[in-house]
Amino acid sequence: MNDINLRSDHISRYQARLKHLDALLERARQKEVAAAEHAAELKKLATRREDLAWHLDEIEQVPAEDWKVKEIEKAGPMGVWDSVAQQLEKLVEKLEKQ
Repeated sequence: MNDINLRSDHISRYQARLKHLDALLERARQKEVAAAEHAAELKKLATRREDLAWHLDEIEQVPAEDWKVKEIEKAGPMGVWDSVAQQLEKLVEKLEKQ
């Protein structure tokens, strides 16, 4: 797989994860009345989501040939995405059980 396709694949995966986070945040916000005690956690996760969106914007602006080198140097942002998504899923489950 060439650098352009690899970069495009990563961007697509990041966009899908960002969309998933947006859906989870929306579900949590719909339960806002019941979520008053979870407002701080929701705010923190929404801020983390914004950080991830900024990361995606940064990736999209880097030329494909430079992107591969940067990603290899950084190694590991997918773990952050998964961690935030898992935390949001747990929060949404709590809120939906109330």
